[in-house]
Amino acid sequence: MGVLLYKWLVSAWMVFHPFYVSVTEITHNKSGNELEISCRIFADDLENTLRKQSKTPLDIIHPANKAATDSLIAGYLRKHLFITTDGKPVRLQYLGYKIEEEAAWCFLSAEKIPPFKTAHVRNNVLYDEHPNQINMIHVILNGIRKSTKLDNPKADADFAF
Repeated sequence: MGVLLYKWLVSAWMVFHPFYVSVTEITHNKSGNELEISCRIFADDLENTLRKQSKTPLDIIHPANKAATDSLIAGYLRKHLFITTDGKPVRLQYLGYKIEEEAAWCFLSAEKIPPFKTAHVRNNVLYDEHPNQINMIHVILNGIRKSTKLDNPKADADFAF
């Protein structure tokens, strides 16, 4: 009986214990000399974080004011996602977001980025809210994909091509 109870408790814990993961994909578009960035973040986690920081009611799935919601997301990402290529800071431009199932897909881009040998990414998205946050990073250049996992508090990753 003890083993069955233990297995049930472990199963229940896994069902009810939330996990916190984001995925950021950075793709170099050679023909346009630009970076195309997408960040997949659980919508409820992003919404709760933005609500706490802005101290205003917020619904990112059905926003009352889409422009204001975009502004909050852009400001948040500006503070928590940084990229350099070959040691030069990349200026990210927020393009917008869309909701797909439980995720918010946030899109950014950067222009005039020639092919690079190294990239550095600093990503501490949701670290302030979730001590167990994991941020997956994928960088794709010339069809070569390099990936890493950042466990809070580790926020920096380096990629060499």
